[in-house]
Amino acid sequence: MIWSFLAVLFSGWLYVDASYRGPQWQRWVFKPVTLLLLLAWAWQAPVLNTTDYLILFGLLATLIGDALTLLPNRRMLYAIGAFFLSHLLYTICFASHMTLTFFWPIPLVLVIIGVLLIATIWSRLEDLRWPICTFIGMTLLMVWLTAEQYFFRPTAYSFSLMIGTSLLLLANIVWFASHYRRRFTSDSAIVAACYFAGHFMIVRSLYL
Repeated sequence: MIWSFLAVLFSGWLYVDASYRGPQWQRWVFKPVTLLLLLAWAWQAPVLNTTDYLILFGLLATLIGDALTLLPNRRMLYAIGAFFLSHLLYTICFASHMTLTFFWPIPLVLVIIGVLLIATIWSRLEDLRWPICTFIGMTLLMVWLTAEQYFFRPTAYSFSLMIGTSLLLLANIVWFASHYRRRFTSDSAIVAACYFAGHFMIVRSLYL
């Protein structure tokens, strides 16, 4: 297991470094390699419940979405659909491990974040408005469930999930803002780092 862990970290570092400094081919190579290594690492978890397999399927859906974004014609609609499916599978898995609770400041903050993000990019989305808004809504729901779980049961497991989903939300915020509004220095590296770290923390929860 230790070698799988080190392989994930090394591949993830190469992916983030390539996103920051290039070359582009290195980023295209190590992004899917990192996800495949994460998938293999998740598969080696000592105990996998039935719902935990949803995390593996979520990683697979993410891998498909990434492949679609790398195609020459950038099948963004299908890629967003794959990312939505990934977060949906994650959300179902997380919901199965929690009891029904409600702490209103958490969804309020997430709704504000979602509204601000959508308002920022709405005029640039064109035909992808509703698919992207639906995907953002699913991501916010995923973060809400893990934040609620950590607030009421502050364990290492719930902390890992909350950090992982929050990083995925941050990655998507930076991705959409830079892609549809304005590019800025190191935006690709920030997205890559949050994207890798988010999935890494979610897979890490399988070992807690």
